[in-house]
Amino acid sequence: MIYHSIRLSFKPGVSAEKTKAAFDQWHKMAKEIPAVQFYCIGRDIGGEYEYGAMFALKDIEGYKEFVMHPAGRETDLVGLPLVQNIVSMDLTDDPDPEIAEKIHEIHRVRFERDPDVLELVNNLSYSGSGIGPA
Repeated sequence: MIYHSIRLSFKPGVSAEKTKAAFDQWHKMAKEIPAVQFYCIGRDIGGEYEYGAMFALKDIEGYKEFVMHPAGRETDLVGLPLVQNIVSMDLTDDPDPEIAEKIHEIHRVRFERDPDVLELVNNLSYSGSGIGPA
């Protein structure tokens, strides 16, 4: 399993309506992508971030489906413009010693194919999965 987690805070002044739209899109994405085994979206407790999400994916093929799915792009286009800072991380029990490189490559290809999302990410305080060397 790969557990893809995201923690984020919205920019000051983001309306409750826009926050709800972002959360609605997040839930829609999780339900539309077949690779998502289960997920949790909600408030981030005990940290510097306001909200968080975790998506459980069966394996690296499921991770790739999740990252490349059009519903994920739609979620990024709705939510990322509202975000002030974000961090993502992946936890896995996959024994493959090259799993980190495979995850990094999936993100590299995604950003190469989608410069609009890459630009949104580059304009954020962002660290984590798919950023920097594997």
